[in-house]
Amino acid sequence: MAKTVLDFEKPVVALEEKIDEMRRVIDDLELTDEIDALESRVNTLRTSVYSNLTRWQKVQLARHPDRPYTLDYIRYMAPDFIELHGDRTYGDDHAIVGGFATLEERSVMIIGHQKGRDTKDNLFRNFGMANPEGYRKALRLMQMAAKFNRPVITLIDTPGAYPGIEAEERGQAEAIARNLFEMARLPVPIIVVIIGEGASGGALGIGVGDRILMLENTWYNVIAPESCSSILWRSWEYKEQAAEALKLTAPDLLEQGIVDRIIPEPLGGAHRNPAEAALLLKTALSEELKQLVGIKPDQLRRQRVRKFGSMGEFTT
Repeated sequence: MAKTVLDFEKPVVALEEKIDEMRRVIDDLELTDEIDALESRVNTLRTSVYSNLTRWQKVQLARHPDRPYTLDYIRYMAPDFIELHGDRTYGDDHAIVGGFATLEERSVMIIGHQKGRDTKDNLFRNFGMANPEGYRKALRLMQMAAKFNRPVITLIDTPGAYPGIEAEERGQAEAIARNLFEMARLPVPIIVVIIGEGASGGALGIGVGDRILMLENTWYNVIAPESCSSILWRSWEYKEQAAEALKLTAPDLLEQGIVDRIIPEPLGGAHRNPAEAALLLKTALSEELKQLVGIKPDQLRRQRVRKFGSMGEFTT
């Protein structure tokens, strides 16, 4: 499968490919000095490009088709993961996956959105857009975690909850609202991580927690830039301006007090080194769990409610 290259990545990738080409013929020609010079140039260019990304470019990185998804991170972090299925009411939504796993010798429940890699897989996963049964499955697993006193980790990566008529008929709004209510009073620690896209109620449906973390090149907002542009300007052409106005990136949300921590990614994005990205995520989760495990349930609930109740405060 051809590698996807975003427009702003092309100069970096072109130089990397030139270096690879030169390495293939290094046995026949003395190209060591030229390769060293090119590698130095690539490193400089890479740092320059990825250190000055616009908000829209970060949205593009968050959607990169080669970016690790929930099951990719789980495979790296917790290979003993046991997936659990179904909401015990309607069916099994493949856009949300979850199950027990061991993270640094601690048993946890991991739940997250799952996208597909190709057309067939995306249809199977519904492009990461969950139906009501997906949110009800997530709630069932969270309640199971509470029963066995296990922390909950949720990984958010969705363009939104599925907007189809059948989803509304099965109670999409109620399912998301029920999750918000139940997560607010869950007696075990909850860590939420935005690993890609965090759009609208589809993200918030598994987004209430004691700690909210974001990977460096992700976004989290009530609406996607294209949809915002379509509403305000009746066109998607202003999506870049919309992204700037929405302030939806990790630094923006940390400044606003919506998230608690930004997890760094390998230079160029998580898709350039998924194993390193997973290690950085695992380290952050382990650190956060150490701080949360041991806090009494009543105190967890009070802190959680206070945390979300304080969001959006302003003075005039």
